[in-house]
Amino acid sequence: MKIYTRTGDDGTTSLSGGMRVSKFHIRVEAYGSVDELIAWIGTIRSYPENNSRKDFLVHIQDQLMRCAAELSSADENRKGRSNLPDQEIVSKLENAIDEMEKLLPPLTNFILPGGNIAASYSNVARCVCRRAERHVLKLNETEKVPQIILQFLNRLSDYLFVLTRRISQETGNEDIKWTI
Repeated sequence: MKIYTRTGDDGTTSLSGGMRVSKFHIRVEAYGSVDELIAWIGTIRSYPENNSRKDFLVHIQDQLMRCAAELSSADENRKGRSNLPDQEIVSKLENAIDEMEKLLPPLTNFILPGGNIAASYSNVARCVCRRAERHVLKLNETEKVPQIILQFLNRLSDYLFVLTRRISQETGNEDIKWTI
């Protein structure tokens, strides 16, 4: 299979099933942001600080790939097939959040991103996740998006926030509180 097809030279791309849309179509923005998030999760997974979390981060990437596959397919092209994330992914994220929060001091202020590369990239992933969620919500205004995708993205951004704090704690970086 060739990587280049030249069919996108006119500013359009093909959705799963063959329908062509502009490369800035909200559906493309939605699954493109999820695709970017998959790459960022891969980046944070590559740091030794996350060795104990690698399997879970791979699982998250798999679930995001399912979201991207679902989002890249126009409604009329699904016809009974589904690429939805597993129903239990939201509770898995909540459990992971709860376990990490048991080890973290209570949060009483906003905190400034940074500390080290792994924590910083985890925070970037959180921001990309929030953007992906916004794009998917915008798509949902005109084309119904399965609720599990919306829930997953919302909870994943929470997980990434807590993960950032946990990485900072594990590596001896103190949260820098933002106060006004």
